[in-house]
Amino acid sequence: MSTFSSSLQSRYEALEAERRKTWSPEALAGNVAQRDALVRAQSETGHVKAGDVLSPHVLLEAKGARITLDDLVSSGPAVLVFFRFAGCPACNIALPYYAETLAPVLKAASIPLVAVSSQPFPELDSIRARNDLPFPVLNDPELTLSRHLGITYLFDSTAREAAISKGGRSEALNGTSSWELPKPTILVLNPGRVVSFIDISPDWMRRTETPTILKALGLEHRGVSHAA
Repeated sequence: MSTFSSSLQSRYEALEAERRKTWSPEALAGNVAQRDALVRAQSETGHVKAGDVLSPHVLLEAKGARITLDDLVSSGPAVLVFFRFAGCPACNIALPYYAETLAPVLKAASIPLVAVSSQPFPELDSIRARNDLPFPVLNDPELTLSRHLGITYLFDSTAREAAISKGGRSEALNGTSSWELPKPTILVLNPGRVVSFIDISPDWMRRTETPTILKALGLEHRGVSHAA
């Protein structure tokens, strides 16, 4: 069994502990309340499932190149990591974790790995540059693919008002007038745009661990080992 330097969840537990020390009780309660509400609603939320065939979609690179889903799966399966936005603290933990634990295994297996967010460039590319990510970070224009997958959520009133009070604009997050983001999601797509695995994380502080993704790909014995 492969071992990793630390699980993704242990990294989130450290972030939660730091927030309990530094955030106001009101801010912490609001953050937890929205996440809990999304978890409760998830079972009634419609989304694509394994075996579904996606319609064609186009994603964008930072320099404007267009990448279709068919491009990604032209030689076999691909892994898409959907995340919220470049400044999201939890996303800045998840993507480096996948860079460390998942990317080397997929590269050795010639399986494309891309991260996807609806946030427009150039701000979106800052998460790649800041974390020196070894995989592309792509834009899902106006949440088109995310909405097709059924993985988006709307800010509750507390989160929306907090964002606006800090000068935030929905257009800066997703290119639309809607306060809407993708839930963190792992999608394994096969040729023909067939979904072979999808794992949606309505609580963005609990996301898919690398061993789960490798198992979905039949690569569970190829994990990258790290010293504890």
